Amino acid sequence: MEEEPRTMINIPFNKPFLTGKETEYIQQAVALGKISGDGLFTQKCSSFFERKYGFKKALLTTSCTDALEMAAILIDIKPGDEVIMPSYTFVSTANAFVLRGGKIVFADSSSANPNIDADSLEALITPQTKAIVPVHYAGIACEMNKIMGIAEKHGLFVIEDAAQSIDSYYHEKPLGSIGHLAAFSFHETKNIISGEGGMLVVNDERFIKRAEIIREKGTNRSSFFRGEVDKYGWVDIGSSFLPSEIIAAFLFAQLENLEQIQQRRMEIWKAYFSGLHSLEQDGLLQLPSIPDYASNNAHMFYLLCRNLKERSDLINHLKKKNVLTVFHYLSLHKSPFYSNKHDGRELRNADRYSDVLVRLPFFYELTNDNIIFIVNEIKNYFLCRTMK
Repeated sequence: MEEEPRTMINIPFNKPFLTGKETEYIQQAVALGKISGDGLFTQKCSSFFERKYGFKKALLTTSCTDALEMAAILIDIKPGDEVIMPSYTFVSTANAFVLRGGKIVFADSSSANPNIDADSLEALITPQTKAIVPVHYAGIACEMNKIMGIAEKHGLFVIEDAAQSIDSYYHEKPLGSIGHLAAFSFHETKNIISGEGGMLVVNDERFIKRAEIIREKGTNRSSFFRGEVDKYGWVDIGSSFLPSEIIAAFLFAQLENLEQIQQRRMEIWKAYFSGLHSLEQDGLLQLPSIPDYASNNAHMFYLLCRNLKERSDLINHLKKKNVLTVFHYLSLHKSPFYSNKHDGRELRNADRYSDVLVRLPFFYELTNDNIIFIVNEIKNYFLCRTMK
């Protein structure tokens, strides 16, 4: 009797999760006859965030990139203004300020995790410094008390890049609620998604009115629809940062299931951690380090190899087993666009994470059998290396 062929395992890096109500709510938005934005579902999403996390004002945007660009306009970045941020981050963090003429001053990451090294910040401040942009990598909080203290001492703005940080906390404070402004992402790789999409959080009340204007192409259209003015016009600079009701309807279906989604993601994170812990004990790799002051929102699971070759070989090994893993950022201070603008400082930790960090498949529908398979293949890889 012939043996049945084995089913080919194919595990993607990411798979968008649908709760089941996304299309239903989109149909409702269409039936209401307003799909251009700031309708019922946009209001529902904004209210959810303001109520649950205490954000003073939550404004949906078409992306986290747009939210960051709005933040740069709000703090009035001008040519020559300096903005401190980690080199180990996505290009949007820097682009938002470069587009306004700002000069990026890159900080190194911590040795413990890819977050910005808060102890290095004060030495980077000059009379031209205007803002600090901490990036909460993997949804793990930066040392915000220290960062806010430095900012207050020197009269600087703090803009949290909280792209990966929904439902994550620093000492019981929700990430995104601490800085003057914050930006979130709902890209399909995030915990809560809308395909593309983002949100600007305004915690400093002096920015609320202007944020609404910038988001509506520089007009006071939002005030007009609330009946606060009898007509609206062009009153400031701005752009089309407002998402459609289609995006907001999709997002609200996700928000209704936030606890369920977070519970499953935490189960996946813990399964990876427990499965790979023995390799860390043997000194073969490093697992994520979460400080006492930070919560874990299970945005991703990454591990740190010992060098670039080992990282590349591990990714290739898993690819041959039809498991897609990826590395993450390349240090921005060494990027083709900005390397000649960097001041030449060595950012050792940022470069290290660029070389050794690998992200494992992480999505709601990843099964326990999938996780066991991935863990076993990672163990097989290191077993083969130690036997050579």
